[in-house]
Amino acid sequence: MQQRPLGRTGRNVSAIGLGTWQLGADWGQVSETEAEAVLAASVASGVTLFDTADVYGDGRSETLIGRFMSSHDAYGVTVATKMGRRMAQEPGNYTPENFRAWTARSRENLGVDTLDLVQLHCPPTAVIEDDATYEALDALVADGAINAYGVSVETTAQALAAIRRPNVTNVQIIFNPFRLKPMDEVLPAAEAAKVAIFARVPLASGLLSGKYSPSTTFADNDHRTYNRQGEAFDKGETFSGVDFDEGLAAVRELTEALPPNVSLPQATLAWIATRPGVTSVIPGARNVDQATSNADAAALIDGGFDVEAFDAVVRDVYDRRLREVIHPQW
Repeated sequence: MQQRPLGRTGRNVSAIGLGTWQLGADWGQVSETEAEAVLAASVASGVTLFDTADVYGDGRSETLIGRFMSSHDAYGVTVATKMGRRMAQEPGNYTPENFRAWTARSRENLGVDTLDLVQLHCPPTAVIEDDATYEALDALVADGAINAYGVSVETTAQALAAIRRPNVTNVQIIFNPFRLKPMDEVLPAAEAAKVAIFARVPLASGLLSGKYSPSTTFADNDHRTYNRQGEAFDKGETFSGVDFDEGLAAVRELTEALPPNVSLPQATLAWIATRPGVTSVIPGARNVDQATSNADAAALIDGGFDVEAFDAVVRDVYDRRLREVIHPQW
């Protein structure tokens, strides 16, 4: 597994990380035993980045990771959490007092004195553009509550605003074959500024797994049921904002372009990880097989798969099927 610099922190993180939204909520239930097995399988496969958030299961994901880290040999694993979504998304809630309270709760959940990396969790644009935001985050670093900070964003404009801040370690943004806009400006800007990019929702909420059909249904408490039109949060978080049926048609084209020994999810993860400017891809996993398969995609980064030929297909499918609708939105 390739290990890549985490911005200017001196740390390295794996090219394929693990997103842990599934271990909290909004994807159906995952037992504590299953969650621990997912974390263990990921570490055994060379994963050194866990991405979580205080809102995932209202702290459940953080707590499970904290228990795992305290009871397993997980040396070198960076735990990146996020904060800010447990309150109304109003700029007035992003205060130094709330930052201290939110990070204190995450430190307790994770069982650590200092958080490795804290990211603002898709805050309003006004928060990303406010000097006071970064002054408060710098104070947390100075106080030893956090080692570094970044921003998770919805739009490329937000990403570019965050990248311009000198102490931002990373930007987390949706990037996959259904969301190519970050390639235009965000990835080059991040690479030039030595800001790490975490590619989130890399499999478009599972749509790019190639396992879904028009008849596929999801649990009532799964955001793929209740948030397709943005009923609960930004619709781009669910299937990357792509219409489900149109996404299935695009998936068929992408799959047909692959050799028989390469799966679509592994090809997708390898393609994302090899785009210049991407530091780590953070797919989620609900079971050990998913976690292992995701991590195994790292083998395709170093050879055995013509990633650039797949890149040409990705761009063609996006341009014909998705660009007109998707590109202007985020």
